[in-house]
Amino acid sequence: MRRPLLLIIVGGFLLGALVGAGVLILNPDMQRNRVETSGKALIGGPFELVGKDGSTVTDKAFRGKYMLVFFGYTHCPDICPAELQVMASALDGLGKDADKVVPIFITVDPERDTPRVVADYVMNFGPRFVGLSGTPEQIAKAAKAYRVTFEKHQEAGAGDNYSVDHSAIAYLMGPDGEYITHIPYGTPAPKMTEILQRYL
Repeated sequence: MRRPLLLIIVGGFLLGALVGAGVLILNPDMQRNRVETSGKALIGGPFELVGKDGSTVTDKAFRGKYMLVFFGYTHCPDICPAELQVMASALDGLGKDADKVVPIFITVDPERDTPRVVADYVMNFGPRFVGLSGTPEQIAKAAKAYRVTFEKHQEAGAGDNYSVDHSAIAYLMGPDGEYITHIPYGTPAPKMTEILQRYL
């Protein structure tokens, strides 16, 4: 009794497989409609922000250069200045190749970080740095494109004295604006230089 039942199950399975294959052969439209992925990470994309002089700055302004993008804020007590210093040292380690890379700091605190404030802040880390601000909507859109999360923490009555929790990752984007890789916070400058050299 068990053997015939097993044969029926196996036969049914084989029949179903043959029917499925036949449908694909006879209906090429089903093959064309398959969903295929490119394998690209969905990180980065178009942004429209504000530069130091109040002018609009888009991602297209950096075509032909690699972008090393970091999101943070000027009142950040530790992570942001530490990471920007590492980025500066890593670029110094590239020598002449540093000219191929534009380090970009995008604030996640547009309420306090006006374009001028951000521009003055990044100058502490070298003349290569570009600081960008914008409206809360512009910042939120750029952060979403880069999969960056941030959240304001403010106690009642604290006024302008608040902190912003945020992702701490540097993103390397190619001359075409496409994502290449990311570098986590805590990566030493020599290691960051090595990573950058790998892609330049």
